[in-house]
Amino acid sequence: MLSDNLSRIVNARVTDPGAIAAAATRRVKATSLLGEHGKAMIIAADHPARGANGIGTDPTAMADRARLLDRLCTALDRPGVTGVLATADILEDLLLLGVLDGKSVFGSMNRAGLAGSVFEIDDRFTGYDAHTIAAMGFDGGKMLTRIALDDPATPAVLENTARAIDELNDRQLVAMVEPFLSTWQDGKIRNDLSTDAVIKSITIASGLGRRTAYTWLKLPVVDDMERVLASSTLPALLLGGEVKDPDKAFASWGKALKQPTAQGLVVGRSLLYPSSGDVAGAVDRAVSLL
Repeated sequence: MLSDNLSRIVNARVTDPGAIAAAATRRVKATSLLGEHGKAMIIAADHPARGANGIGTDPTAMADRARLLDRLCTALDRPGVTGVLATADILEDLLLLGVLDGKSVFGSMNRAGLAGSVFEIDDRFTGYDAHTIAAMGFDGGKMLTRIALDDPATPAVLENTARAIDELNDRQLVAMVEPFLSTWQDGKIRNDLSTDAVIKSITIASGLGRRTAYTWLKLPVVDDMERVLASSTLPALLLGGEVKDPDKAFASWGKALKQPTAQGLVVGRSLLYPSSGDVAGAVDRAVSLL
């Protein structure tokens, strides 16, 4: 199956590149961003484009594209999964495989802040733009917005994020903003996941752009989520990150989902590469929280 899918994709890209646009036109769009359970369950796979390929002790786990696509296909086929978030290369592969019918699709927009780089906070928009997201018939775009008060590149990050929010709102597409208050520590960017820092990042992100009617937030699950989610009226999707203790993570997700602004989950590595190795089981467990 892995080799068959890989051959199909490569053959289309070599002999019929127009098949990607044709598949996008053919795709049956989602009727709602939320599933039958009233919440979104979105699978995220935009990590490789930022050079973040590692899972646990394996630094290249996500770098095997055929295996990543196989795991994505398994996840997207599970009941209750509503959508996917990824960069153009991965979404186009999934279009060619015909697995995006009825799913919401979000394009990852800024990926220049490469993991571990000296310019990591200068996260320029090197992926999707609003025009292409609309042309492909997708539902919105996602922006990673790290706010480093000690880094002069931060104003440009905020300006570029605001511009993307404006362009998506103008097209009535979801602008999914993922804010963090970040700092440089020992030459590396670290996201501050304290409750007060997450709240501060939310209040800054919520004010970006000239319109916010279509702006959603993508937020980490931290201590005191009731207070965190009370800091904005914007709809919020909860991110998973890399999970070390699945039971603790699932319990915290379930508790946070009870808050009124929480509209679902956006989870990638912890469901695509669970410690159990059972992708379908991990996804089903996450869906059960909704």
